[in-house]
Amino acid sequence: MTATYDDIREALLGAALPHVPFDGWSEATFAAAVADSGTDPALARAVCPRGALDLALAAHARGDRAMLDRIAAEDLAAMRFRDRVAAAVRWRIEAAGDREVVRRAVTLFALPQHAAEGARAIWQTVDAIWTALGDSSQDYNWYTKRATLAGVYSSTLLYWLGDTSEGSVATWDFLDRRIEDVMRIEKLKASANANPLLKPMLALPNWVLGQIRPPAADRTAGYPGRSAPRG
Repeated sequence: MTATYDDIREALLGAALPHVPFDGWSEATFAAAVADSGTDPALARAVCPRGALDLALAAHARGDRAMLDRIAAEDLAAMRFRDRVAAAVRWRIEAAGDREVVRRAVTLFALPQHAAEGARAIWQTVDAIWTALGDSSQDYNWYTKRATLAGVYSSTLLYWLGDTSEGSVATWDFLDRRIEDVMRIEKLKASANANPLLKPMLALPNWVLGQIRPPAADRTAGYPGRSAPRG
């Protein structure tokens, strides 16, 4: 049976992970992964043309898949929505694996030349969370929800990297506080829109924001999105 590109990438990633804590997501790690996995170097480069960067992104995507599997397997019906969001973020961080591997990825994506890839990876994570939890936003809220959750996820991940508490309990307490902050902001927005004194002043901004649409369902339209069609 012929191995697919995905199979080869997974083999390379598995071979790379033991080297990442020592050499980071570097060309040295990529070369070691090629050697340890027994992959032909030309084929490895065809599968991962950007070397270790592609493997770091593959590791991130693997974590997203593990989180989605956990969401699908859990019974969320009895949970408040805020608790579902918090649980999804927690499961995603738990799926991240070795802290040093994640720390090296954070360092990689902090580099100016890779910052856009890092931001895109985080956006894909929070989009996956909202989509899995049934978000049906079709206006600017599609963006604000993801932007807000991206901040929550990123700050919680950084907190987790330095957390030495038993079972990472301090991280989960930090996450709960961040989610509570978000819910407080959402309540303030709802109160402002319902306020009869503020409602006239917010009518035009809300109309303008209401013309914004999320990307096409297949995401081929790209980001940041599109305006509502006239007619």
